[in-house]
Amino acid sequence: MAGEALFNDGVGIVVFVGCAGLAGIATGDGAPITPDISDLTLFFGRQVAGGLLLGAITGYLAYRALKSVDYHPLDLLITLALVMFVYGLSSSCGASGPIAVVVAGMIIGNPGRKWAMSENTRRYMEAFWSMVDEILDALLFLLLGLQTLTISWRGGALLAGLILVAVVLFARLVSMAAPMAVLPRLNPRPGSIAILTWGGLRGGIAVALVLSLSAFSGKPLLLGITYVVVVFSILVQGTTTPWLLAHYGWASSESIKSHV
Repeated sequence: MAGEALFNDGVGIVVFVGCAGLAGIATGDGAPITPDISDLTLFFGRQVAGGLLLGAITGYLAYRALKSVDYHPLDLLITLALVMFVYGLSSSCGASGPIAVVVAGMIIGNPGRKWAMSENTRRYMEAFWSMVDEILDALLFLLLGLQTLTISWRGGALLAGLILVAVVLFARLVSMAAPMAVLPRLNPRPGSIAILTWGGLRGGIAVALVLSLSAFSGKPLLLGITYVVVVFSILVQGTTTPWLLAHYGWASSESIKSHV
């Protein structure tokens, strides 16, 4: 599930960059795309297909390398080199770096973890990357917190953000309810749509994408709106989702209290 969520983030980044390019706004990935549907199709194909192919090839090569050795310091260096090499190479060849890294990571974290690592290596690998994950998460939210000091709330950014919260939740509701209505075999449990809708949290990627846009007149307003949506998602949806799970019987009240 974590890999699937990361892959969705990678695809979302590609869609965002493409839409920004059509609007004539450059991002950190380079110049904007010419507003032409053929250029957009080529861009999506190169980014997504290139990221998938590059991630699969490099992930497999790293998998073979891990399988050939049983020395955890070297194994850790292989995974570090994989991340940096894949992202750098994808940027050079016009593929999506996030998608490539996620695909490579899924290969290393699933078949690689099961068949290419000893128990000792798995223990060190999980401890190391868990620590990196926690450090980067803390750094990300620290930077996001500092960025709030530069946001101007003029122009109705707060009100617009609250309106967009409702719009985002409605879009999430449609995206969850529509597949279940078309595919009745999914046979969702009671409360599935409500939980999947309310549990769709937004995080630092949304703010980072807005910050990556080049300067234009509407960027401060867009940044303020994005902050409102993300903060509401984390502070309101994130803190109440466990109680929603308990309400629909997906988790016991005791287990919820022990994790809150």
